[in-house]
Amino acid sequence: MKYQTSLLEDWIDRLYIQLGIRSPDQLDFKIISERLRIPLDIRNLSSRIYEGEIIINSRLTPEEQWQEFGHELCHRLRHAGNQMFMPRPFFQLQEFQANYFAYHFCVPTFMLQKLDIPTSRQEAIYLIAVTFGVTCEFAEKRLQMYEEKLHVLKCSEISQAVVANSLNI
Repeated sequence: MKYQTSLLEDWIDRLYIQLGIRSPDQLDFKIISERLRIPLDIRNLSSRIYEGEIIINSRLTPEEQWQEFGHELCHRLRHAGNQMFMPRPFFQLQEFQANYFAYHFCVPTFMLQKLDIPTSRQEAIYLIAVTFGVTCEFAEKRLQMYEEKLHVLKCSEISQAVVANSLNI
C-alpha cells in the first residue's frame, strides 16, 4: 500500500526541501524562521502574528513553543486578514487550518514514514514526541491522524480489489 500524500503534506515537504531540512534533528523553529526571513521573537505574551513577526510565548515548554510556531507559521504563510475583524466562521476556519497545519509541519509525513514505529501505542507516542520535539498529547493526535489515513487507504485498496474481482478484471 502506497501512502497517498495530501496537497498540504506535499506543500510542507517542498517547503522543507527548499529550506534544506530532511530529518527531524534539523527541525528548529529559530533556524526555520531565519531561513524563511520571517522575524521571530520569544516574549512573555501569548503566541501570535504581529505586523508580520511571529511571536512565541516564552512561558511555554520548548515542545509547546515548537507546536505554537507551526500554528503561527500557517497564519503567516497561508492566511490573510486580521482575525479581530473577520466573521467568526472565517476565524474558526483559519484556526482549524492552522492547527491541522501544525500537526503536519511539526511532524512531517515524509519524516514520520521513515520511523520504525513500535507496535506498542505508548512507545510509538513517546518515540514521535522525542523524535520531533512535541508533547505526548500532540504526538498521539498526529499518530492517530497518520493511522486513520493509512486505514482509509487500506479500505480503499480492499474495496477496489473486491470490485475488480467481482468484475473479473
